[in-house]
Amino acid sequence: MPKTGRESRDDTLITATPRKQGPLVLVAALVTVVLWASAFIGIRGAGEHFDPGALALLRMAVGTAVLAIIAVRHGIRLPDRRHWWLVAVWGIGWFCVYNLALNAAERTLDAGTAAMVVNLAPLMVVVFSGLFLREGFPKPLVIGAPIAFLGVVLIGMNSSTSEGPDITGLLLALLAAVLYAGCTLLQKHLLSAGSDATTLTFLGAAAGTVALIPWAGNLIGVLQTAPLGSTLWVVYLGIFPTAVAFTTWAYVLQRSTAGQTSATTYVVPAIAILMSWAILGEVPTPLMFIGGALCLLGVLVTRMKWGRRA
Repeated sequence: MPKTGRESRDDTLITATPRKQGPLVLVAALVTVVLWASAFIGIRGAGEHFDPGALALLRMAVGTAVLAIIAVRHGIRLPDRRHWWLVAVWGIGWFCVYNLALNAAERTLDAGTAAMVVNLAPLMVVVFSGLFLREGFPKPLVIGAPIAFLGVVLIGMNSSTSEGPDITGLLLALLAAVLYAGCTLLQKHLLSAGSDATTLTFLGAAAGTVALIPWAGNLIGVLQTAPLGSTLWVVYLGIFPTAVAFTTWAYVLQRSTAGQTSATTYVVPAIAILMSWAILGEVPTPLMFIGGALCLLGVLVTRMKWGRRA
């Protein structure tokens, strides 16, 4: 049923008034960043046996199947018809094009450089959510996000292995950052307009999976030759960093500002360092530890309350 003009205005005002946060929001944020950090280990585990398209398709096919189960148990509540095309655009951009761009970028860039470029996205979200979603520019966010990004830069500089960045890889990583920021803002808009978080995540993932079908032939060929261990890593990526983490991400985003939620993901590089050390035996340099500490400090600052927000 079409909404009245007053209801539409009320939906718009919601963008400036996130739901009150509580312990469950913090737990959901922690689950998200830990699982997204583990994705770096999973992608490394998949090794060179999956090309970007095959990796993205298998990951999203598994993730969409799990998200379907979660959505059915939660209760599917379709968004308004006027938002269906936005849901499709968001899902294809976030779950298809973003994955392809990032997977392809990491084939020509070292992980550190890719992380530095992609982590421009939370800064973009802080700026554009303040401008277009009327979230304002709270001092904790404006101060904390750059501190956390400085930590990412230190980590990236000390984990780089290539002699010089590949231009194509840089452009792909930058495209991934732009998609990350744009899709976060669009998702926040859809959630603020009344879309159910769980249903929205499932529908977006399904749209992204359908858009990845052209890589089905590649995936079939890869599955015939890839070691079982590599395939299981991709299945892991689909279940946990995709289905579970994107569900908890939507839960947090619905109850917090887009800028604050996005800035929280700066914890991911710090956790990824510790996971790589514990699981892969990759010992961090002292500057990487400092960078990780700055990431944690920056995110802590963004979560502080300094007086009244404008």
